[in-house]
Amino acid sequence: MNASTSTRRRIVRTAAAALTAAAALSLTACSGSDTAAASKPAAQAGTGGAAEAGGNDPAAGTQGTDAQSGTGDGTTSHTTGGSGNSAAKGAEKSAGKSTGKSAAKGKFCRTTELTMEAVDSSPDQQTGDVTVQMTNKGGRTCSVTGFAGVDLKDADGTSAPVHRGGEQPRITNLKPGGTATFSISYKVDTSGGNLAIPTHLIVTPPNETHSVSLKWPANAPKLAGPYDEKIQVHPVGIAN
Repeated sequence: MNASTSTRRRIVRTAAAALTAAAALSLTACSGSDTAAASKPAAQAGTGGAAEAGGNDPAAGTQGTDAQSGTGDGTTSHTTGGSGNSAAKGAEKSAGKSTGKSAAKGKFCRTTELTMEAVDSSPDQQTGDVTVQMTNKGGRTCSVTGFAGVDLKDADGTSAPVHRGGEQPRITNLKPGGTATFSISYKVDTSGGNLAIPTHLIVTPPNETHSVSLKWPANAPKLAGPYDEKIQVHPVGIAN
């Protein structure tokens, strides 16, 4: 092999190596370009999201980020707030109903607010009448409108309800310290052999459920039995 042939082969190998290197560089460049292209939409999407959230202003961007990061909590908070508002409205409505009922019930005099006593009010020994006095010892004006519930308790321990009279009750508001009354009228025993001997009155004020036991007035005329409609309780009225 002469010198010129060897030189040509060396040139060819050098040129081939250069082409190979160039091809490798081209592949590398293409790969890098593809990677950049692949990553570019993500970067652009991130930039677009930030721009939409906060624009170009860094402070606005921070607010936008906070708004975005709090979207889930905000939604939950909104839902919770909605439920809370509904619950609050429901509570207010319920409280309103409860308050209305309490106000309606609260306007009546409670048994514990009243001092009661039964006294003989018979005009003579032929007309039986017992009056129950109810004095408001509380600090508010309250109502005793209507009929009191009354049972007669006999000496043998039995009791019987007293029938209502036919009168129409009037509104009776009782101021603190004021006294209201109602009466129990009955037929007097003139035979001297009657066995109806009341010892106590079980009294429940109008619109109440708690009762008190009052002694039957010892000086009241004898009551003619039996305990029936001849004994009547009359509506409450303000004492004169």
